[in-house]
Amino acid sequence: MLDALKVILEIQELDMKMIQLMLLKRQRQKELDNINSNKSSLSQRVSDKEAEIVEIKKLIRLAEGDHAEILAKIKKLEAQQNSIKKVDEYNAITHEISAADRERLAKEQRLSDFYDKLSVEEDVLKSLNENLDSTTESSKVLETEIQESIRQINDEGRVLKAERDKLVEQANPEVFKVYERLLGNKKDRVVVPLENRCCSGCHIMLTAQHENLVRRGERLVFCEHCSRIHYWQESKALEDTVVATK
Repeated sequence: MLDALKVILEIQELDMKMIQLMLLKRQRQKELDNINSNKSSLSQRVSDKEAEIVEIKKLIRLAEGDHAEILAKIKKLEAQQNSIKKVDEYNAITHEISAADRERLAKEQRLSDFYDKLSVEEDVLKSLNENLDSTTESSKVLETEIQESIRQINDEGRVLKAERDKLVEQANPEVFKVYERLLGNKKDRVVVPLENRCCSGCHIMLTAQHENLVRRGERLVFCEHCSRIHYWQESKALEDTVVATK
């Protein structure tokens, strides 16, 4: 049975490397996603600010139209007043001009507020665009480095998979089936040595009887706590392998 485990252990070493590669790839992809998310967020803020400025400009045009109308009204009233000779009518128009002038001041203040807001928002937009340009430029090198790293991880993963596929052909089908089921559940080493009567997977002490079964190597022996497969690390069958005792 140790001969069957020897091949499984070699497969397991490759699987551990592939799992590490997948974790590294996931981490690098997350870094790339964060960069793209940051740029996308900045782009959206620029777009939103541009839309906001367009709306302010629309309000300014409307306010300018209202202001022009009130100026025209005042001018017309002043012209009428110049041609009136009766005191009562003159006073009535004077009162109307005063009201229109107050309205003009209010509209001018509103227009001034719009101009101020437009100026502030245009400064904000300029800052956002500069930030976006800076972020895009500075992230180019990092994006290229991450993409190259992912490409190398993929290449290394393909090499490991090819080695694994060759070993799988040599493995005992029944033992390999058990190994794959355990690996799928734990995503970690599932064939582990028994060290000082302790499972090196879950680190729980086991019985002397269990140790004897592992030493004999006549059949698969599972940890009664974590279900990992145990092997005796000092066995001659494992000499000169990647899992031999150092």
